[in-house]
Amino acid sequence: MSNQNGTTSSDLREAFLRVYSVLKSELLNDTAFEWTDDSRQWVERMLDYNVRGGKLNRGLSVIDSYKLLKEGKELTRDEVFLASALGWCIEWLQAYFLVHDDIMDGSHTRRGQPCWFRLPKVGLIALNDGIILRNHIARILKKHFREKPYYVDLIDLFNEVEFQTASGQMIDLITTLEGEKDLSKYSLQLHRQIVQYKTAYYSFYLPVACALLMAGENLDYHIDVKNVLIDMGIYFQVQVSC
Repeated sequence: MSNQNGTTSSDLREAFLRVYSVLKSELLNDTAFEWTDDSRQWVERMLDYNVRGGKLNRGLSVIDSYKLLKEGKELTRDEVFLASALGWCIEWLQAYFLVHDDIMDGSHTRRGQPCWFRLPKVGLIALNDGIILRNHIARILKKHFREKPYYVDLIDLFNEVEFQTASGQMIDLITTLEGEKDLSKYSLQLHRQIVQYKTAYYSFYLPVACALLMAGENLDYHIDVKNVLIDMGIYFQVQVSC
Protein backbone atom coordinates (compact mmCIF):
# COMPACT_ATOMS: atom_id res chain seq x y z
CA MET A 1 0.00 0.00 0.00
CA SER A 2 1.42 3.41 -0.98
CA ASN A 3 0.86 6.77 0.63
CA GLN A 4 0.49 10.06 -1.20
CA ASN A 5 4.22 10.61 -1.68
CA GLY A 6 4.83 7.10 -3.00
CA THR A 7 6.44 5.61 0.10
CA THR A 8 4.89 2.26 0.92
CA SER A 9 3.91 1.03 4.35
CA SER A 10 6.45 -1.73 3.86
CA ASP A 11 9.19 0.85 3.25
CA LEU A 12 8.33 2.68 6.45
CA ARG A 13 8.23 -0.54 8.45
CA GLU A 14 11.66 -1.53 7.14
CA ALA A 15 13.01 1.91 8.02
CA PHE A 16 11.42 1.59 11.45
CA LEU A 17 13.13 -1.75 12.07
CA ARG A 18 16.50 -0.34 10.98
CA VAL A 19 16.16 2.41 13.57
CA TYR A 20 15.71 -0.25 16.26
CA SER A 21 19.12 -1.65 15.38
CA VAL A 22 20.67 1.83 15.59
CA LEU A 23 19.07 2.59 18.96
CA LYS A 24 19.99 -0.81 20.39
CA SER A 25 23.62 -0.38 19.33
CA GLU A 26 23.74 3.07 20.95
CA LEU A 27 22.29 1.76 24.20
CA LEU A 28 24.62 -1.23 24.30
CA ASN A 29 27.57 1.14 23.95
CA ASP A 30 26.34 3.85 26.31
CA THR A 31 29.43 5.35 27.92
CA ALA A 32 27.55 6.10 31.16
CA PHE A 33 28.07 2.43 32.10
CA GLU A 34 31.16 0.19 32.06
CA TRP A 35 29.93 -2.79 30.09
CA THR A 36 31.09 -6.36 30.48
CA ASP A 37 30.55 -9.00 27.82
CA ASP A 38 27.96 -10.71 30.04
CA SER A 39 26.00 -7.53 30.78
CA ARG A 40 25.94 -6.47 27.14
CA GLN A 41 24.78 -9.92 26.01
CA TRP A 42 22.08 -9.95 28.72
CA VAL A 43 20.64 -6.59 27.75
CA GLU A 44 20.75 -7.35 24.04
CA ARG A 45 18.89 -10.62 24.56
CA MET A 46 16.39 -8.88 26.87
CA LEU A 47 15.71 -6.13 24.31
CA ASP A 48 15.23 -8.51 21.39
CA TYR A 49 12.91 -10.72 23.46
CA ASN A 50 10.71 -7.99 24.91
CA VAL A 51 10.83 -4.90 22.67
CA ARG A 52 10.72 -6.40 19.18
CA GLY A 53 8.25 -9.19 19.83
CA GLY A 54 4.96 -7.36 19.30
CA LYS A 55 3.00 -6.08 16.31
CA LEU A 56 4.69 -2.65 16.63
CA ASN A 57 1.38 -0.87 15.97
CA ARG A 58 2.03 1.78 18.61
CA GLY A 59 5.43 2.67 17.28
CA LEU A 60 4.43 2.69 13.64
CA SER A 61 1.48 4.94 14.52
CA VAL A 62 3.91 7.77 15.27
CA ILE A 63 5.25 7.69 11.70
CA ASP A 64 1.76 7.34 10.20
CA SER A 65 0.43 10.23 12.30
CA TYR A 66 3.36 12.50 11.49
CA LYS A 67 3.03 11.66 7.80
CA LEU A 68 -0.62 12.75 7.90
CA LEU A 69 0.31 15.97 9.68
CA LYS A 70 2.78 16.71 6.85
CA GLU A 71 -0.20 16.60 4.46
CA GLY A 72 1.44 14.43 1.83
CA LYS A 73 4.84 16.12 1.81
CA GLU A 74 7.85 13.84 1.42
CA LEU A 75 9.37 12.96 4.78
CA THR A 76 13.07 13.64 5.06
CA ARG A 77 15.41 10.91 6.23
CA ASP A 78 15.87 12.79 9.49
CA GLU A 79 12.11 13.04 10.02
CA VAL A 80 11.66 9.32 9.43
CA PHE A 81 14.45 8.57 11.90
CA LEU A 82 13.10 10.87 14.61
CA ALA A 83 9.52 9.66 14.22
CA SER A 84 10.79 6.09 14.33
CA ALA A 85 12.87 6.81 17.44
CA LEU A 86 9.79 8.17 19.20
CA GLY A 87 7.83 5.14 18.05
CA TRP A 88 10.47 2.86 19.53
CA CYS A 89 10.33 4.81 22.79
CA ILE A 90 6.67 3.78 22.97
CA GLU A 91 7.58 0.17 22.19
CA TRP A 92 10.19 0.34 24.96
CA LEU A 93 7.51 1.69 27.30
CA GLN A 94 5.17 -1.11 26.29
CA ALA A 95 7.89 -3.69 26.99
CA TYR A 96 8.53 -2.16 30.41
CA PHE A 97 4.83 -2.33 31.27
CA LEU A 98 4.45 -5.90 30.06
CA VAL A 99 7.53 -7.28 31.82
CA HIS A 100 6.23 -5.97 35.15
CA ASP A 101 2.58 -6.76 34.39
CA ASP A 102 3.39 -10.43 33.72
CA ILE A 103 5.13 -10.70 37.09
CA MET A 104 2.24 -9.03 38.92
CA ASP A 105 -0.32 -11.26 37.20
CA GLY A 106 1.77 -14.43 37.49
CA SER A 107 1.32 -14.95 33.75
CA HIS A 108 2.92 -17.83 31.87
CA THR A 109 2.94 -16.70 28.25
CA ARG A 110 3.20 -13.44 26.36
CA ARG A 111 2.94 -13.14 22.57
CA GLY A 112 2.96 -16.91 22.15
CA GLN A 113 6.13 -17.53 24.13
CA PRO A 114 7.06 -17.81 27.81
CA CYS A 115 7.02 -14.55 29.76
CA TRP A 116 10.49 -13.11 30.17
CA PHE A 117 10.58 -13.78 33.92
CA ARG A 118 9.66 -17.43 33.31
CA LEU A 119 12.85 -18.06 31.34
CA PRO A 120 15.66 -20.01 33.01
CA LYS A 121 18.09 -17.78 34.92
CA VAL A 122 15.83 -14.72 34.57
CA GLY A 123 13.21 -14.92 37.30
CA LEU A 124 12.88 -11.71 39.30
CA ILE A 125 15.91 -10.20 37.59
CA ALA A 126 13.13 -9.18 35.19
CA LEU A 127 12.10 -6.49 37.68
CA ASN A 128 15.43 -4.76 37.17
CA ASP A 129 15.21 -5.38 33.43
CA GLY A 130 11.93 -3.46 33.43
CA ILE A 131 13.63 -0.54 35.15
CA ILE A 132 16.41 -0.64 32.54
CA LEU A 133 13.80 -0.57 29.76
CA ARG A 134 12.19 2.52 31.26
CA ASN A 135 15.56 4.25 31.66
CA HIS A 136 16.43 3.51 28.04
CA ILE A 137 13.59 5.80 26.98
CA ALA A 138 15.22 8.74 28.72
CA ARG A 139 18.57 7.86 27.13
CA ILE A 140 17.05 7.79 23.63
CA LEU A 141 15.19 11.07 24.13
CA LYS A 142 18.27 12.79 25.53
CA LYS A 143 20.53 11.67 22.69
CA HIS A 144 18.22 12.46 19.79
CA PHE A 145 15.85 15.18 21.01
CA ARG A 146 17.74 17.24 23.58
CA GLU A 147 18.28 20.09 21.10
CA LYS A 148 14.67 20.08 19.89
CA PRO A 149 12.34 22.84 21.14
CA TYR A 150 9.79 20.20 22.18
CA TYR A 151 12.24 18.09 24.24
CA VAL A 152 10.82 19.10 27.63
CA ASP A 153 7.29 18.51 26.35
CA LEU A 154 8.29 14.98 25.30
CA ILE A 155 9.73 14.26 28.73
CA ASP A 156 6.55 15.58 30.39
CA LEU A 157 4.37 13.56 28.01
CA PHE A 158 6.09 10.24 28.69
CA ASN A 159 6.13 10.88 32.45
CA GLU A 160 2.44 11.80 32.44
CA VAL A 161 1.40 8.76 30.42
CA GLU A 162 3.50 6.43 32.56
CA PHE A 163 1.80 7.80 35.69
CA GLN A 164 -1.65 7.37 34.13
CA THR A 165 -0.90 3.80 33.04
CA ALA A 166 0.54 2.78 36.40
CA SER A 167 -2.49 4.29 38.14
CA GLY A 168 -4.83 2.34 35.87
CA GLN A 169 -2.90 -0.83 36.67
CA MET A 170 -3.22 -0.08 40.38
CA ILE A 171 -7.01 0.23 40.11
CA ASP A 172 -7.15 -3.04 38.20
CA LEU A 173 -4.99 -4.87 40.76
CA ILE A 174 -6.81 -3.70 43.88
CA THR A 175 -10.18 -4.47 42.29
CA THR A 176 -9.16 -8.06 41.40
CA LEU A 177 -7.29 -9.08 44.54
CA GLU A 178 -6.16 -12.72 44.34
CA GLY A 179 -8.52 -15.02 46.20
CA GLU A 180 -11.40 -12.56 46.18
CA LYS A 181 -14.39 -12.93 43.88
CA ASP A 182 -16.40 -9.87 44.80
CA LEU A 183 -18.09 -8.78 41.59
CA SER A 184 -19.90 -6.02 43.46
CA LYS A 185 -16.75 -3.93 43.11
CA TYR A 186 -17.21 -3.84 39.35
CA SER A 187 -19.26 -1.28 37.47
CA LEU A 188 -19.24 0.05 33.93
CA GLN A 189 -17.72 3.28 35.21
CA LEU A 190 -14.90 1.44 36.98
CA HIS A 191 -14.21 -0.71 33.92
CA ARG A 192 -14.04 2.39 31.76
CA GLN A 193 -11.64 4.02 34.19
CA ILE A 194 -9.36 0.98 34.24
CA VAL A 195 -9.09 0.61 30.48
CA GLN A 196 -8.85 4.37 29.94
CA TYR A 197 -5.83 4.75 32.17
CA LYS A 198 -4.26 1.31 31.78
CA THR A 199 -4.43 1.12 27.99
CA ALA A 200 -5.90 4.04 26.09
CA TYR A 201 -3.43 6.76 27.03
CA TYR A 202 -0.23 4.98 26.06
CA SER A 203 -1.62 2.88 23.23
CA PHE A 204 -3.71 5.46 21.36
CA TYR A 205 -3.01 8.97 22.62
CA LEU A 206 0.76 8.79 23.11
CA PRO A 207 1.72 7.97 19.49
CA VAL A 208 -0.37 10.82 18.07
CA ALA A 209 0.79 13.22 20.78
CA CYS A 210 4.41 12.46 19.90
CA ALA A 211 3.71 13.20 16.23
CA LEU A 212 1.95 16.46 17.14
CA LEU A 213 4.93 17.62 19.18
CA MET A 214 7.29 16.75 16.33
CA ALA A 215 5.10 18.84 14.03
CA GLY A 216 5.44 21.83 16.36
CA GLU A 217 1.93 21.65 17.78
CA ASN A 218 0.87 22.57 21.32
CA LEU A 219 -0.96 19.62 22.87
CA ASP A 220 -3.16 21.96 24.90
CA TYR A 221 -4.80 23.04 21.63
CA HIS A 222 -5.78 19.48 20.71
CA ILE A 223 -7.92 18.32 23.62
CA ASP A 224 -10.65 17.12 21.24
CA VAL A 225 -8.11 14.91 19.47
CA LYS A 226 -7.07 13.48 22.83
CA ASN A 227 -10.66 12.76 23.82
CA VAL A 228 -11.40 10.95 20.54
CA LEU A 229 -8.23 8.85 20.86
CA ILE A 230 -9.09 7.90 24.45
CA ASP A 231 -12.56 6.78 23.32
CA MET A 232 -10.93 4.74 20.56
CA GLY A 233 -8.67 3.10 23.14
CA ILE A 234 -11.61 2.24 25.37
CA TYR A 235 -13.53 0.77 22.40
CA PHE A 236 -10.45 -1.27 21.42
CA GLN A 237 -10.04 -2.69 24.91
CA VAL A 238 -13.74 -3.56 25.19
CA GLN A 239 -13.46 -5.53 21.93
CA VAL A 240 -10.34 -7.36 23.14
CA SER A 241 -12.03 -8.24 26.43
CA CYS A 242 -15.16 -9.68 24.79
